[in-house]
Amino acid sequence: MAISPKLREFSLFLFFILLTFVSQALGASEPGPPPQCESKRAGGCHDKTKSLKLKLIAIASILVTSMIGICLPLFSRAVPALRPDRNLFVLVKAFASGVILATGYMHVMPDSWDCLTSDCLPENPWRKFPFTTFVAMLSAVLTLMVDSFAMSMYKKHCAEKSVVEPSKRVVDENVEMQNIGHCHANGDDEDTESQLRRFRVVAQVLELGIVVHSVVIGLSMGASDNPCTIRPLVAALCFHQLFEGMGLGGCILQAKALFKCFNAEYGAKMKAVMVFFFSATTPLGIALGIGLSNIYSENSPTALIVVGILNASSAGLLNYMALVDLLASDFMGSKLQGSMKLQIWAYVAVLLGAGGMSLMAKWA
Repeated sequence: MAISPKLREFSLFLFFILLTFVSQALGASEPGPPPQCESKRAGGCHDKTKSLKLKLIAIASILVTSMIGICLPLFSRAVPALRPDRNLFVLVKAFASGVILATGYMHVMPDSWDCLTSDCLPENPWRKFPFTTFVAMLSAVLTLMVDSFAMSMYKKHCAEKSVVEPSKRVVDENVEMQNIGHCHANGDDEDTESQLRRFRVVAQVLELGIVVHSVVIGLSMGASDNPCTIRPLVAALCFHQLFEGMGLGGCILQAKALFKCFNAEYGAKMKAVMVFFFSATTPLGIALGIGLSNIYSENSPTALIVVGILNASSAGLLNYMALVDLLASDFMGSKLQGSMKLQIWAYVAVLLGAGGMSLMAKWA
């Protein structure tokens, strides 16, 4: 049956109306970037001169607190209460481990999520797939691989050296090392050597995650001209660096006897390098951010993707290290397993550290 011209015209009219409606709907579902994505400065609290003063204060204060935090355990011989065989050291390390755990879950991972789900990035694929948790998961697995392969490598290296030079085989020269964490109480040399290798791997891998996060957050602070954001961030970072440094310093202290597997000079250099990188990375990141402040835009797609992925990687690494290599190994170790009272106080210390660092997420 033939269609009348009027009906055909009416059908075409409805088709064009429907097509217009669909195109507008599709256009609305893929909006352009918001106006704030075009600008490096969003918000009203901006003062370049005041921000620069705060950033210089931040460089000095964070450097000092970082050095105090990481060096305090290393000079525990001068502070008997902080020696590794004392209960106070266990509690301080548990507190610092709680800080590291909260850093990964409450600071680094949410920052990554905000970056990778930003309105300044295309909806497809960034808001269609949870990249933050995916990258964090891969980072945790990769950390396990590094952990495992590094242990195998150090074990092989030390075994070869003990065959060539039996007189320099690593032994537990300090009675205090027999009481640390999960070292065996029977003082078996082979078991102690294995634990010392483990401590060294933990210290180096943990520092890797801390350094990545420190550079990213230092760069963001250095590029910002917002004193309202920088002021609370300085206090939060000082708190963070102090207790995170104590956790890392405790790991380095536990690993110090392992350095003799190589030689004393190598051990001293390794400790100096680790102290330097932990203390200097955030201040160096801030200085780099100051230098790049004229060209760095925290809302640009490239910056959001790079910072988001780096933060997600750091979050996975820190969460794995805090749970597996710090908390689990200590709480399953002979010292805490041998005292229920100390174990309860250690849990209180973990919750206090994690709670304090979580509270800092309100300002930074």
